[in-house]
Amino acid sequence: MFTRQVVLDARGHIFGYELVPATGGGDAEPLLHAVSQSDGGLGQRRTLIVRCSPEMLAAGHLDLADPEQVIVRVQLPPMVDGEPARQVRAALAALAARGVRLCLDQRALVSAWTEWLPHAWGLWVDVQALPEAAARQVVKLAHAHGSLQLVAAGLSSPEACRDAAAMGFTLFQGDWFAKPAPVRAAAAQPAHATILQLIHMVRTEADPASIEEVLKRDPALSFNLLRFVNSSSMGLNCEITSFRHAVLILGLKKLFRWASLLMATARTGAPPAAGHTAVVRGRLMELLAAGLLAPEECDSAFVVGIFSLLETMTGLPLDRALAGIALPDAVLDALLRRTGPLAPFLELAVACEAVDDAAFAQLVDRLQLSDRQVNMAHLESLAWAEELLAVEQEPALA
Repeated sequence: MFTRQVVLDARGHIFGYELVPATGGGDAEPLLHAVSQSDGGLGQRRTLIVRCSPEMLAAGHLDLADPEQVIVRVQLPPMVDGEPARQVRAALAALAARGVRLCLDQRALVSAWTEWLPHAWGLWVDVQALPEAAARQVVKLAHAHGSLQLVAAGLSSPEACRDAAAMGFTLFQGDWFAKPAPVRAAAAQPAHATILQLIHMVRTEADPASIEEVLKRDPALSFNLLRFVNSSSMGLNCEITSFRHAVLILGLKKLFRWASLLMATARTGAPPAAGHTAVVRGRLMELLAAGLLAPEECDSAFVVGIFSLLETMTGLPLDRALAGIALPDAVLDALLRRTGPLAPFLELAVACEAVDDAAFAQLVDRLQLSDRQVNMAHLESLAWAEELLAVEQEPALA
């Protein structure tokens, strides 16, 4: 099994995903095999960074790493001599010969591993574990070795991200973008208020003419709704040209999920990665629920995932943000109380974003899912979100 960590660029957009194999997995081969077998071309749309321990490197199973898609993040061993170090050097040489991009850790700056810096794409630095003066020294030393991409890892707040950028880091890894702001908004922003109104009207099956009046006030909202409905993921044989046409083809109940997507993609003050993560959660929950729950409950699982970051996206306490929407009890139970049939799927979707092998495995067992089911659903949800949101953002670096 694997989890993912988001890596952002300086604009707060997603540059790529660090894929972290479970510590008991032994090597990276199953993960790279899953990536190569997954549908949707995730690697063509977004950079994938695979974390490899010295043991994983020594196992020699990285021949599946596609140089065009994958960056190998190397956790260098502390010792620079002996058989383990020789095996790591041999693996690094093989990867470099194939043109695979290597991201070394900060140990490369202060040991005999420095010889590998000319072959490296980037340097991965846990800035939270370093005093500020030491972090600045790391940046200075890295700049002396050429144009390395500097990844600041372990960031837990917007302030830490800004400080790292000021030091000279170019990419940023952490979970701060998904956290609610310490100071919450007094009311929803106009864009959010309109979307919440729209979602409520669709959910309560209001007259389509009344819903169209809301959409006419915000042409961008109407455009994005139709873009989602016409996306290839719907598999429709005709193009939907208006909201009334969408109601005729899909019905208001089916439109509820697509209206919910508008909240995740609204351009407001929230980091773009938060909305993107919400979309991934929604799709992942839907895929995991398939075969275990009824189709209508799978739709509700999708909505739970989308709304799970509503507090971050709107700046409102979650109960207030949800107060004006008529939602199924199962959705409210999962979001507000973490109870009911949908709660374990939300917990697992969140666990896919954290490095906690024990909690992750416990949730997979609880839902009686296989490692392969979770891995493939995870990769498919990432690819689905990339395809759906392709016009929303492009990676800043290649």
